[in-house]
Amino acid sequence: MTGTTTGRRERKKAQTRQALTDAAVRLFTERGFDNVGVREVAEAADVSLSTLFKHFPSKEALVFDLDTDIESALVAAVRDRAPDQPVLHALRDHMVRTRTSVRTDDPTFVLVESTPALRDYARHMWLRHEKALAAVLAEATGLAQEAAAVTGLARFTLESASIARTSEDPARTMRDLFALLEQGWATTPLAGREDQTDWDG
Repeated sequence: MTGTTTGRRERKKAQTRQALTDAAVRLFTERGFDNVGVREVAEAADVSLSTLFKHFPSKEALVFDLDTDIESALVAAVRDRAPDQPVLHALRDHMVRTRTSVRTDDPTFVLVESTPALRDYARHMWLRHEKALAAVLAEATGLAQEAAAVTGLARFTLESASIARTSEDPARTMRDLFALLEQGWATTPLAGREDQTDWDG
């Protein structure tokens, strides 16, 4: 009975959270992020203001997925990878699967890209995962968490999302970025042009 009750409670929380997100995206899209208050979002979702803040710590957070779920998935991509799969490939596959599928005409994507406050919030929240990602990379490689290779890969992985997201082919761009990291600059078409270019002006 306890398990059933817990399951029902979690489903109810998920439904409430989704209702709030749907209401927020609809209102923000219709009237602009700066022109809608959190109380209006709560009323549109038929919940109290206190309930809204139990699920979302800020107005900006209404638009985004659960931060803890995203971080857990990043960590799991490294920790739960196949025994013979390199860390770099596990991260690449995870990023292609989870960060390149949003359509550029998706209402939430359009809303975030057209709203500076939401763009900045999204980037800030996403980069917060660097510490957790670096920790699991250190665990997987045996290197120190503060080692340049570990912190560099964590930072590169997270930053790659913003580059790929706005390209014409996000999945291909993500793979190209990880290929650059794995193979090095010398293998890129641009590298051969360096000998023909006066970089010092």
